[in-house]
Amino acid sequence: MKKIAYIEIDTHAEIAQAFMNIMKYSSDFSVDYYFSKKIKDLVEENGEMVFLSDSSMIMEQLKLKKYDLIIVGTVHRYFNTFHTLVQKYNTAVIVHNINFSVASKGALMKSVFKGDVIYRLKLWWKEGLFYTSKAYRNAKHLLVLDEEFSSEVYQFLPLFYSENFEKQENKGLSIVIPGGVSQKRRDYHHVFKTIQNLKTEEKWDFIFLGKARDHELKQLEKLSQKLPENVSIQYFSDRVSNNDFEKGMQKADVLWCPIRQKTEFFSREEIYGVTKMTGNLGDAIKYSKIAVFPKDYPSKLEFIVPEKENILEQFQQLKKVRYNFQENYNKKSVLTKLEKILSGLISI
Repeated sequence: MKKIAYIEIDTHAEIAQAFMNIMKYSSDFSVDYYFSKKIKDLVEENGEMVFLSDSSMIMEQLKLKKYDLIIVGTVHRYFNTFHTLVQKYNTAVIVHNINFSVASKGALMKSVFKGDVIYRLKLWWKEGLFYTSKAYRNAKHLLVLDEEFSSEVYQFLPLFYSENFEKQENKGLSIVIPGGVSQKRRDYHHVFKTIQNLKTEEKWDFIFLGKARDHELKQLEKLSQKLPENVSIQYFSDRVSNNDFEKGMQKADVLWCPIRQKTEFFSREEIYGVTKMTGNLGDAIKYSKIAVFPKDYPSKLEFIVPEKENILEQFQQLKKVRYNFQENYNKKSVLTKLEKILSGLISI
């Protein structure tokens, strides 16, 4: 049995969870997980070997066992640590922001003074910010979670499979907007305006499945007071629990993902569907839901549907559409593909 170490001491707990969810069914690989306290508190463990870690401990911890492959879930901090790690071990790094991962030292230096300066100076002085591109470049393998990003440089890592949830039948339409409620990465003004102008006798339920804060929270509070009885909205002012997220996603007839085409990471421009993946893709697969994306989002996937001008009518039509997620994304086939790729990463 091959041994893998999966490290997540930074950000993407949901990706770590997806890896745990699928790998617990593997009989070919044994995985040890090294998580920061923040990540460990967010994931649901089910008998896995999980060790508490951080940037000061991880190198010493890895010395204690022999691993065939080390997967790093996120390299958005602790660049000096990961630069040392990738040079020493057979390491695969998951890339979330392609433009950031290849940014030059000069570009990163300019970015330091464009955002949270104190935090970014800390990354520069204490965490080796200028090792960023070296940490990625010296890794033995670079992985992406959207197959359309795959190339000679970036290898696709299939993690998401469709779980067998019982389909709920709603009296009206239940539209779920997954993700943090922030205008920064999604066009919530468009969503609010659409709901506000909704004129129908049919029952509609809009669920904002992510934490709302600041201006967007105030807008939701204001909007909820003006809606007719047959239109309701549900939103959260605190972090959405795993249980609430699962309930909301299962209830959805359609997912609405009003992603902005362009965003920024560390003041570097990233483009959704081109240099940056959205987590909504994994959400759609896991919960077997058709998802409406902006028409400029590039995707060949049949369950990702470009938004039409009359989106409300489109939702009504899509409620009747059935896409066979089990055909392409059943647990067995995804695990088989994943194990084949992991074996390749070890044998190279």
